[in-house]
Amino acid sequence: MNRTLICALLAGSVAGFAAAPALAAGESAAATPWAATEQTKVRLVSAKTAVDGQEAVQLGLQFKLKDNWKIYWRTPGDAGYPPRVDWKDSANLKETDFAWPAPVRFSVLGFETTGYKKEVVFPINARVEDPTEPLKLRAKLDYLACDDVCIPYQTNFSFDLPAGNGDTTGHAHLIGKYLSQVPGDGSAHGIRIETAITGGDLGPVKDEFRKGLVRVTARSDIPFKSPDIFVEGPDTMIFFKPDIEVSEGGTVATARIPVDVEEGFKLQQANLTFTLTDGRRAAEQPLTVERGEAEPTGGPALPLSLPIILGLALIGGLILNLMPCVLPVISLKVLGVISHGGGEKRAVRTSFLATSAGIVSSFLAIAAGLVSLKLAGSAVGWGIQFQHPWFLVALTIIVTLFAYNLWGMFEINLPARFAGALGGSQQGDRHSIGGHFATGAFATLLATPCSAPFLGTAVGFALAGSIADTFAVFAALGVGMALPFLIIAGVPALATKLPKPGAWMVRVKQFMGLALAATTLWLLSVLAVQVSPAAAVIIGIIMAAIGVILWMRSRMAETGKRAAMAGLAVAMLAAFLVPGQVAPRAELNITKEAYWAPFEPERIPQLVTEGKTVFVDVTAEWCITCQVNKATVLNRGAVNEFLKGDDVIAMQGDWTRPDETISRYLAGFNRFGIPFNAVYGPGAENGVVLPELLTAGIVLGGIEKASGGVLAAK
Repeated sequence: MNRTLICALLAGSVAGFAAAPALAAGESAAATPWAATEQTKVRLVSAKTAVDGQEAVQLGLQFKLKDNWKIYWRTPGDAGYPPRVDWKDSANLKETDFAWPAPVRFSVLGFETTGYKKEVVFPINARVEDPTEPLKLRAKLDYLACDDVCIPYQTNFSFDLPAGNGDTTGHAHLIGKYLSQVPGDGSAHGIRIETAITGGDLGPVKDEFRKGLVRVTARSDIPFKSPDIFVEGPDTMIFFKPDIEVSEGGTVATARIPVDVEEGFKLQQANLTFTLTDGRRAAEQPLTVERGEAEPTGGPALPLSLPIILGLALIGGLILNLMPCVLPVISLKVLGVISHGGGEKRAVRTSFLATSAGIVSSFLAIAAGLVSLKLAGSAVGWGIQFQHPWFLVALTIIVTLFAYNLWGMFEINLPARFAGALGGSQQGDRHSIGGHFATGAFATLLATPCSAPFLGTAVGFALAGSIADTFAVFAALGVGMALPFLIIAGVPALATKLPKPGAWMVRVKQFMGLALAATTLWLLSVLAVQVSPAAAVIIGIIMAAIGVILWMRSRMAETGKRAAMAGLAVAMLAAFLVPGQVAPRAELNITKEAYWAPFEPERIPQLVTEGKTVFVDVTAEWCITCQVNKATVLNRGAVNEFLKGDDVIAMQGDWTRPDETISRYLAGFNRFGIPFNAVYGPGAENGVVLPELLTAGIVLGGIEKASGGVLAAK
């Protein structure tokens, strides 16, 4: 689209060209005379007084402008055109490289333009045909100067550099100053442009255009002060002023750039050039726009401010209590309530506040761990600790010990002084404040492989934001999950009016122990997939051996008990060593059904171009919600028929182990946890993201929308 017409209208009755006469060298051996107008003056300068036997000569095109007048950058924006130099009448000139110092942005009456005010020097690297011959430069310059009106100018330069030896001129420093302002890759300034992804379709703007969004992420070694980003691309696209947010202590800048895209052209896979400026620092990076955030389902999205996100985190944490991951630990919650039947209100309040503190503290500890990983440059996400065998082994041991404790095989005896400090009996049993705190922490650990409604949005905001955002959101998640305990702490009568514990409670504890034993088997099944079945079997035998040792310990004298404790320590250490000693599987393949294709996100755009509908399922063996979605929705009924049929290409990504491709894919949607499901097609090139908990209606609705209604009609 030609926007110079706008400037022509602004110029109004101003004369079309104010032509300056041809100027010959003579005022200085290092520069031409100034070509002056009422608003500007311009000249050609050289860093050397002669060719000096070099293959290239460093020149500079120097502009000086009166206050408020400007000239334009190579991509001027909504109006204007850049300086243009024609060298065709020069002699012994092979070619020139015209460099552009970083521009500044001008916003006037809704027009966004880029260029320079006061003074600028454009460095020009002039390569000669023969370094032993003189260089005769004949330049025709066209440029546009603008204030309230725009005036086009044209002038000619004639500049000769003799052959032979030459001296460095006083202009060399000036040229070098502006050459340092020409954006490179940013490494010299400690800044870099990292990613450019689509941000979804924002709806029609004009008949021949549709509005989209590009999200650009940049990083700086020192905090940004006033970053700006300029975009260059094909004439079929118009780029608007970016909305830039700075996070992570000022070291990360995220720019949301609205784009008008002419009908028939796609923003995704467009090759664009991004120029980042921050004061005198600049970086330039060509990038291909990758698929990013998908179109949301339902109505218009809420603006995601921190207060709204904290509210969503509170609700998500509360719902997390109902997720399948937390069901095994519900035994401890139930026992925590019924054990207070007929008890004192003060004891109830203290114990439930301790459990709440355990939950919130654990969420803050998770936040601290994720922040540390993020600062170290590692991939972060909700539940990623389950990708590591050592964590699974530790959790297997903890769950197993809890089960044995509920079966009455041992009690945890602490020193009397320490037990008293925790508020418990001399035995320091799990009814002490420390025991209730540990119960809360344990519940949090088991909750992390689950994703609840609102949780993905909250965690995504937290991990994409600043350190303070991360801790605030995770604290809200913890308060949400602890809310049932806080309610009982506020109204102790909810627990004290229950029947007093008696012999019946032994049966309840034994039943709850079975729930935890089932959790141990689930953890071993994850280890079997992640490492190998042999490793899972060996660790399972070790867990059984721990039970035998605990049973024998309860029947031994004091000396034998000390030996049993040593045996327990050896068994636990052996369990941690198993994953490193058993060769892991070379590849994971949790997909049992043949209709699931490997996860290859780079293929999706081409498949959509061919008219295909693509269903993506990112799952993991440790993700309980993922397994529930499969059992209740994906592997049955009409949804399964669609996934198995020829109309839908089903792709499944396995995140049981760390996978950089999946991490980047999820981050493109500002998601850091699973399950994650999206549907792509001709009706939704950017994808339709589905909620964490699936229903047949949700999946079929997503397929219908992505296919443009084609599949629904079949």
